[in-house]
Amino acid sequence: MKTRAILLKNHGELILTERNLVVGDTDVLVKTEYASICGTDKNIYLGNVSQEHYTMEMHGKGNPLYNNREVPKLPFWIGHEGGGIVIETGKYVHEFKPGDKVMSFGWSGTYADYFVSPARNLEKVPEGLDIKIASLGEPAGCAMFSALNSGVNLGDTAVVIGTGFAGLIIIQGLKKKGAYKVIAVDKSDQKLKVAQEMGADVIINVDKEEVILRILNETNMKGADLVVEAAGTEESFNTATSILKHNGIFVLYSYITKPITVNIGRWHDDAFEIKTTCLVHHTENERQIWAQWALRPIVLGQINIDKLITHEFKLNEVQKAFEVVCNDPDAIKVMLKP
Repeated sequence: MKTRAILLKNHGELILTERNLVVGDTDVLVKTEYASICGTDKNIYLGNVSQEHYTMEMHGKGNPLYNNREVPKLPFWIGHEGGGIVIETGKYVHEFKPGDKVMSFGWSGTYADYFVSPARNLEKVPEGLDIKIASLGEPAGCAMFSALNSGVNLGDTAVVIGTGFAGLIIIQGLKKKGAYKVIAVDKSDQKLKVAQEMGADVIINVDKEEVILRILNETNMKGADLVVEAAGTEESFNTATSILKHNGIFVLYSYITKPITVNIGRWHDDAFEIKTTCLVHHTENERQIWAQWALRPIVLGQINIDKLITHEFKLNEVQKAFEVVCNDPDAIKVMLKP
């Protein structure tokens, strides 16, 4: 069948065009209800993803211990966050049937009226979850999984660096799990205001305050018990390294698309506990087990997602949507509605 879909023709150039879809034996055809723009989509759009991130050469061959994905080659059918209704399944697909509501957890070209995905890259929408929120299942599930597995304890002071969509979910999760004090760090006053509404006890604008000094003052010069890095920059990694207490927990959430230089000496010398918590960076089989569990607090209404959707555009307005993502520091989650 044919569908309207968004093609990244060149970096910074998106076009709405026709795409021919073929449903393979292990594929699922989905009618898109909503899709959303991820920071990874932004980096691919801008050309800010390096091959060095994906693979490390070893005697002329890729190191088998690395992810070994390739940088998306242009032109590229962009979009991976989204959800919708199953229309058709391949003959070897037994876990889904027409009419099922599903969420995309893989590269599927979701910026389209319809998309085809391998069945393994889809998850069923939890019962009771609105399809619009379910279309954010992948980023929301990743953030919730991070909060649930952060290791935060009652009485802890936790810092979240980066108050984008994921950071604001993690802030809520840390507070619900018993953190005594949650400190939000960002450059946007508007996002920091939302962070307060989501439960942050202290907000710090990095452009207006000395972060390290403020954290020391907030922790009686001991440093934070736990830091979640959710900004994805070299600066944020090194700030997190500087504010964590001896034996503290360093939660790695961000998807880093280029090599960075980090003062890793403190990680070793001060015995940091390093946790990598993004759900989709674990194995596919683990994701299939954990995704429903991670989304449960959202289904039950314990986590506010609606407040984090700041913009919505039609599919033919995708260029404008990406301009907002790239240029508006106050934008949190930008969605597309076919």
